[in-house]
Amino acid sequence: MELELSGEIWYWRGPAPFYFVTVPPDESARLHDVASSVTYGWGMIPVVARIGSTEWETSLFPRDDLYVVPLKARVRRSEQIDDGDTVTVRLTVSVR
Repeated sequence: MELELSGEIWYWRGPAPFYFVTVPPDESARLHDVASSVTYGWGMIPVVARIGSTEWETSLFPRDDLYVVPLKARVRRSEQIDDGDTVTVRLTVSVR
């Protein structure tokens, strides 16, 4: 499954601070439809993500009936993006 979405980068100040992009409702619904086939526990969905020319492996986190894409520091540096920026994210989910 291939998805493309746009969203604003936001910062979570929890015990393990990180940056995320929230997957919009329509795309999250599509992910919910395949989640039982691809999750490895706790609702996490492994994906290959891409912003611009930077690609990385990560896992989507479920949050409030949506999913969030974690953005590694090297991705933010490579693409020169930060909190509050709107980005386009491409996701590849390997559905069995």
